[in-house]
Amino acid sequence: MYFNEDHDALRRTIRKVVDTEINPNMDAWEETTAPLHDLFKKMGDLGLLGICYDPAYGGQGLDYWFDTAFLEEIGHIQGVGVQGAIADQTHMATPALHQFGSEGLKDAYLRPAIAGEMVAAIAVTEPDAGSDVAGLRTTAKKDGDAYVLNGTKTFITNGVQADFVVLLARSCEEPGYHSFSLFVVPKGLPGFSVSKELDKLGWKSSDTAELFFDDVRVPEENRIGDEGEGFIYQMKQFQHERFAALPMSYVGAKDVIDMTVEYIQQRVVFGKPLSKRQVLRHRIADWLTEIECLKQLTYHIVRMKMEGLDVTREVSMGKLISGQMMKRITDGCLQMYGGMGFMNETLITRYYRDVRAASIAGGADEVMREVIARMEGV
Repeated sequence: MYFNEDHDALRRTIRKVVDTEINPNMDAWEETTAPLHDLFKKMGDLGLLGICYDPAYGGQGLDYWFDTAFLEEIGHIQGVGVQGAIADQTHMATPALHQFGSEGLKDAYLRPAIAGEMVAAIAVTEPDAGSDVAGLRTTAKKDGDAYVLNGTKTFITNGVQADFVVLLARSCEEPGYHSFSLFVVPKGLPGFSVSKELDKLGWKSSDTAELFFDDVRVPEENRIGDEGEGFIYQMKQFQHERFAALPMSYVGAKDVIDMTVEYIQQRVVFGKPLSKRQVLRHRIADWLTEIECLKQLTYHIVRMKMEGLDVTREVSMGKLISGQMMKRITDGCLQMYGGMGFMNETLITRYYRDVRAASIAGGADEVMREVIARMEGV
């Protein structure tokens, strides 16, 4: 209904990458983290890292239905860490650069990011400010033709391997939302360091870092857009990030159910396969219904995006229910595995660990509820 042969051709390309370049390596990458420069170069060569971006910078210039097809296929990756690393490159670190960056910044950073020649990361969260973006303390003080950055960023996906970060910092002491600016900060500048790589519950295949900035001088031309408008740009970026979670969630949830059904069809208990137990069949039916509801909400959002409408309300709703749904389904499927579900050798345990972040990363459930309530005048 929404996809045609061109979308299917894109799907086949992505699926081949997932099936041959990613999933066979996931067990190893859970131990060592995915080599993003190698993986992104392969994806960049196939034109997969700039689906909706301007062809002038190497993008494909395609619409949001192609973007949705891309995200759905990425959802088949058997590890949310790699899903998140790719989405960080395509839907988190580069949207503001593409929409508001200067020609010079796009040539220097967006073009190689789309080509897979540079790994990007978004640096917003701090030790004392996550969902409360307005509480950021990292500063960017103007000094001649440069800004001097001081502060710490944490929970930064791709932070260890990134060649550059798109960083939000306070550039003015005045209160309000127009006191922040967004910068492209390349690795290698004096004072910019990865202070430590973080040890996580899940997402083992993806590196996550704490970054430290000590009097880092960033040229003025590395500022994205207008001074003081970084918070606004970041709020717009969040809609890309949160939307990306939706297709990956309902596809991943269906994959978890499929592999669980295969297991309970083979597992005989009290003389019958577990799949014959009505309570399990009905539970699965409920989950499949939830998945279809999220999928149709996502398609509604795509239609809105195609019309240029504000999707903040609907994306916030999708982000809220996707995290809750994924946690409920992976927990229920793990239970159906019984003791095997508690063994790390079983893939369900990876999903169980990985999806816990879905209600935290990119905007916690509680923040999504506040956004929805505020937009409804509550």
